[in-house]
Amino acid sequence: MRDELGAEVPLTGPPRRVVSLVPSITEAVAVSAPGRLVGATEYCAHPADLDVSRVGGSKYPVVESVLALAPDLVLANAEENRPDDVARLRERGVPVFVTAAPESVPAGLESLRRVLVDCLGLGVPDWWWKAASRWEGTLVRRWTAVIPVWRRPWVVLGGRTFATDVLRRLGVANAYADLADRYPRPKLPELVARFDSGAADLLVLPDEPYRFTGTDGPEAFPGVPSALVSGRHLTWYGPSLVEAPDVLLDQLAAAGR
Repeated sequence: MRDELGAEVPLTGPPRRVVSLVPSITEAVAVSAPGRLVGATEYCAHPADLDVSRVGGSKYPVVESVLALAPDLVLANAEENRPDDVARLRERGVPVFVTAAPESVPAGLESLRRVLVDCLGLGVPDWWWKAASRWEGTLVRRWTAVIPVWRRPWVVLGGRTFATDVLRRLGVANAYADLADRYPRPKLPELVARFDSGAADLLVLPDEPYRFTGTDGPEAFPGVPSALVSGRHLTWYGPSLVEAPDVLLDQLAAAGR
C-alpha cells in the first residue's frame, strides 16, 4: 500500500492500534471504527466523548508519546503535519499513511474512503454515503466573500482549498479563488478595497483556526455584512459534512438579517 503522497505504508493486516494526528480524520475513524483509536492530538475535539491518549498538537506532536502507544498505524496529513515528524515515526518502524490536502468536497470524501476502506479494512460507513449525497449539488451564487482564517497578520482562503469548494457549493464565491496561493496574506487595506470596489459583498469569519467573534473581526470592516460560521463545518471533511450544509446555510443567512 502507498499513501496519497506515494510513500509505502507497510501494513501486515488491518491496524488495530491507530493514532491520528488530524482532527477530521480522528472523528471519522472514531465514529466508523470504535475502539481502533488509541491516540490523537489535543485538537481532536470530536467526538465529544473521545477518550484516548493525547500526543500533543498537530504541528508539534510528541513523537515519543506516539511511539509509547505502540501504534500499528499513524494517520497524518501533508498540510497539517510536519514531514520531519512523519520521517521520525517511519524511522522507528511505524507505518504512516499521509493524506494529501483535499481541494474539494469530493476529494476530501475520497481521501477518507481510502483511510477507512483501504487502510482500516472497513466498509464504507453510512455517514459517508449521506455526506456524499448532501454535497452532490451546487447552489446558485448569492455572495462573493472574503474569508479570513487568521489575523495579525491577516490570512485568507485562496483557491484550491476544501473550504473554498464548500462555500462555492453553498452559493458563496471566494474573492481570492483565482490566486494560486492557498492562503494569501493581503494587508487590511487591500481586503477593505475588495468591498469598496464591489469585488466582494460578504465577510465570512470562521471560529477556527482563529476564533473570530462578533467583536473580533467584523470591526475591521465597518459596514460590511459578516457571517460568523463554524470552522469545523467549513473545514473538516468527516461525519460533520452530513450536517454542514444546514449549519453553514443558516449561519450565512444570518448575515442578511
